[in-house]
Amino acid sequence: MGLLDKLSGWLGLRKKEVNVLCLGLDNSGKTTIINQLKPSSTQTHEIVPTIGFNIERFQSSSLSFIVFDMSGQSRYRNLWEHYYKESHAIIFVIDSVDKLRMVVAKEELDTLLNHEDIRNRKMPVLFFANKMDLRDAMSSVRVSQLLSLENIKEKPWHICASDAIKGEGLQEGLDWLHEYMKTVKT
Repeated sequence: MGLLDKLSGWLGLRKKEVNVLCLGLDNSGKTTIINQLKPSSTQTHEIVPTIGFNIERFQSSSLSFIVFDMSGQSRYRNLWEHYYKESHAIIFVIDSVDKLRMVVAKEELDTLLNHEDIRNRKMPVLFFANKMDLRDAMSSVRVSQLLSLENIKEKPWHICASDAIKGEGLQEGLDWLHEYMKTVKT
């Protein structure tokens, strides 16, 4: 670490780094959400399914986010747990139209929240009930009920209705996460 890095750290000028895991089933819109959160000059125009994971970085006024965009395909979900220890927050994306796989999303969420590296940590969880622009989308309240989010007592959580393609609902969620992460020591 250089002298300027040390000085900026002592003066509180350096942005706090926050490691965020972006999880959810495949085709829920994780990569599209992360792409929308990046500065427009770094956004990609074609989104392809994530194989394994991608790492993206973006900044807010006082935080520097490092986001691990994890594949939601069933054969890659076992990789998620290798990143739990180093994470400070979780973004969990749900496809609000995919009623058939809501049970699978709940099982994956329950497994995640009960993992030994997550269970006893007061790690914030931001939920995006995505694809709200589609005709058969369930409301964020209905998604919350199906995932039994009201039973999450030991972690701060927030759910936002979102349309990742248009970027709707994303800023609300990011603002909530930003405000929470400013108050905790990472």
